[in-house]
Formats: sequence, C-alpha cells, structure tokens
Amino acid sequence: MDKGQIFKIHSDFYYVYFNEALHECKLREILKKQGVKPLVGDFVFFEKNAITEILERSNFIPRPAVANVNQIIIVSALKEPDLSYLQLNRYIAFAEYYKITPILCFNKDDLISDETLLNQVKSIYQPLGYKIVFTSAKENDGISELINLLSNKTSALCGTSGVGKSSLINAINPALSLRTKEISKKTMRGTHTTRHCEIIQIDNKYRIIDTPGFSNLKFDFLYPRDVDNLFVEMKPFKNDCKYPDCLHISEDGCCVLANKNKISTTRYQSYIAFVEEAQEFKNKVKYEGNKIEKRSKYSGEKRLAKISAKSRSSARNTQKQNIYKELEDGNIN
Repeated sequence: MDKGQIFKIHSDFYYVYFNEALHECKLREILKKQGVKPLVGDFVFFEKNAITEILERSNFIPRPAVANVNQIIIVSALKEPDLSYLQLNRYIAFAEYYKITPILCFNKDDLISDETLLNQVKSIYQPLGYKIVFTSAKENDGISELINLLSNKTSALCGTSGVGKSSLINAINPALSLRTKEISKKTMRGTHTTRHCEIIQIDNKYRIIDTPGFSNLKFDFLYPRDVDNLFVEMKPFKNDCKYPDCLHISEDGCCVLANKNKISTTRYQSYIAFVEEAQEFKNKVKYEGNKIEKRSKYSGEKRLAKISAKSRSSARNTQKQNIYKELEDGNIN
C-alpha cells in the first residue's frame, strides 16, 4: 500500500502524486458509503489504483475545497477590477476562521499611476501583522519576493476571477503556460479560466494550489457574536466590553466602539456586513433548525456506513408493499 497526495480531482477520478508521478485512482465503495469526500491536498493510502484511506488533515477550507495547506495567498487586483476591500476582508476573515496564515498579494501594480492606494493598503494591513507583497505578473514586479514567501510551503492562491492568479503562476514558472483571459471591458469583471483546484509542484521547492475564482462566500454558518474573532484589531478590546455578547455596533459600554478610531473604516464596514450575514444564519437556525443526519458511525474504532432514517423508512415501506402484494395474490395467510 502506497502513500501519496491528491493533486487533482476530475469527475470521479483522483490523481494521486506518488514517486514523482500522478496515479489515476478511484475511491473505494466503502468510503463512498461512509460519506467520505476527498479534497485536493489530502494525503491518502492507495493500492491498485484505489484509495483505501484518507489520512487526518492538518487543516482544510471548504471553498475553495483544499486540505493541508500552510498558507493562503489572497490575490487582489489593485485595478481592473478595482480593489474591493469588502472582498479582501472576506477572504482574510475566512483564513482566520480556519486558522490558516493569510498573505496578501496585491497584483497589477503596474496599472497604478501614483502610490496613494499602495500607501493606503499598507496603512490598513501592515499594523495588523499581515505580510504584504505588491506584484505585476505582466512586468514581473515582486515575483521574486512572492517566490520567497512560497518557498518550502504548500500555498493556496485565492481571489476573485480576473485578479491574475494564473498569470502570477505563469510569471513564477513560464513553462507552465496556464490559460489566462482578460477581464470584460463592459462589466470590468473577470471570467473563470481555472475550473478546478489543482496542486502545481515547482522544482520540488514549493507547491501552489491554483483555485477557481469565488466571489459569493458568505458568513452564513456562524453566529453574530463570533464574527469579532475574525478581526485581529478587535481582540485587544472586545473582552473589556460591558456585555459578553456585545456585537460592537451600538451597545452601551462597548470597548471596541470606544476605540473605533484605531480601526480602519473599511475593516469596520466589512465587520458590520459579516455580522448581518451571520444574523441571517442565526434566524434560520432559530426558526428552521439545522440538524444534519450523519452518514457514518463508529463501532469501537471502526468507521461504518450509517443508513439514514429516510432510507430505513423507504426499506420498511418496500417490505410492507411486498407483504400486501402477497396477501392480495393469496400467497400468505
């Protein structure tokens, strides 16, 4: 039995990297029945082109769905499309939630005529402790600095479509020649050139996970009171608020609001937006509930497939129908 890492997933095929080659594998049926869903980046055991076990993950993010990454390179365009602080802060908050180090890469700096925007970016994010790199894939600016940040690590490149993720990878290693596309001049938005997550290994020194562009990530999975944990600038103040469930919006005795002048306006606006999304989740749980039935269970240390209540009900109904049919046919008394 060999141990490798999933580099790419296409349909029901998993491409596992082992011995400097990719092996096309399928997932064993028992794992499918247990509801196991392998991700790009998963370490696995496999034999005879069948994945037999998924090893424990050090971390993962659900979208883009990748596992076992050392850092997330959040790529934003300074122009074409214009820099969106809301979207940037959204990616940073997701990285904070999943406890993966974020590095901020601001691409297309060749399109900036003065340094006003660059200085604004530095003033917001450098005090928060985030590493920043300014790049231009077209002019090859900042590429060597980016390579140094990637060295000996597995890095996931995240960002909306059109910010230049594939172009940056091509600048790092021109031999790859990944497909790229200009943004729409009409909508000023990018289009997807990367269709799926894939690990790209370069010179055995670092691994880059190229990911599709996503723009509709939402904080519809946590409670409003937990959003402040995703903003590092609030941590020194939030524990001194008068109320333990303070949302730092209009509450009396809020220490965060008392120090609001120390928080960037764009960061605080993003915080408010994420709290509103989380409030939608809270309301949904309150009125609808969010119980999800598990598809596997443990017997001792062995993981077994679990038949859902719906499936059990269906099976019982089938048995009843068969009995009624036999009664009608006179085959049983």
